Amino acid sequence: MNERQNKILELLLKEGKVEVVQLSHMLGVSQVTIRKDLNNLEEKGIIKREHGYAIIKNDDNMNMRLAYHYERKRKIALKAIEDVKDGETVMVESGSCCALVVEALSQYRKDITVITNSSFICDYVQGDITFILLGGLYQKESQVNVGPLTIENAKTFFVDHYFIGTDGFTKEAGFTGKNYMRCESVKAISDQAKKVIIVTESEKFSRQEAISLIPLSKVYAVVTDQNIPEEDETYLLEHNIKVNKS
Repeated sequence: MNERQNKILELLLKEGKVEVVQLSHMLGVSQVTIRKDLNNLEEKGIIKREHGYAIIKNDDNMNMRLAYHYERKRKIALKAIEDVKDGETVMVESGSCCALVVEALSQYRKDITVITNSSFICDYVQGDITFILLGGLYQKESQVNVGPLTIENAKTFFVDHYFIGTDGFTKEAGFTGKNYMRCESVKAISDQAKKVIIVTESEKFSRQEAISLIPLSKVYAVVTDQNIPEEDETYLLEHNIKVNKS
């Protein structure tokens, strides 16, 4: 996905619905070019086109989330795996940054086993990885298993690293998410890991969602990009959470 298509996604995520004429004016290209971009995004299942405008098809769609700021997320993923050793077993939660963490492991580490509740990640990463897929209640749009069965399955395993994403962070609320059952699964599964590492873009900071994701005391490190707000970085460091920037 090119940079212009990334900007289109940013605008759609912000506004919800944008007209072709507006996109043409904002991005300084012809309406014909915008329509080609929209056709490409629609073919990938990311957006839906209506007469004269476009909307995000589903903001929980994994293909959309992966395409959005792909290169930035890829750099975060590469930074996140620096401490993972060949032959290690890791746990990975669902999400676009998490999917790219597993992809990076498949490319740069040997004999890795990934325990995950994300069927999307199992299907997305084609490299040399052994997967253990946790069962549970299947959430179709995000292609992830959640709930009591997922938590019970996870209790079988103990690992050094558990990689998770987040939908938001503020000093007042801590790390937050949008989906209650997913957040509850993360809380419980985090007990099975020595180190919980949050992988996320900096734009998630200063954004608060409705549900508490995980206590600060359980977080070992945050891996993000260079644009994390300084006050949030300082706050995390004060709470003994490492901040690694890609």
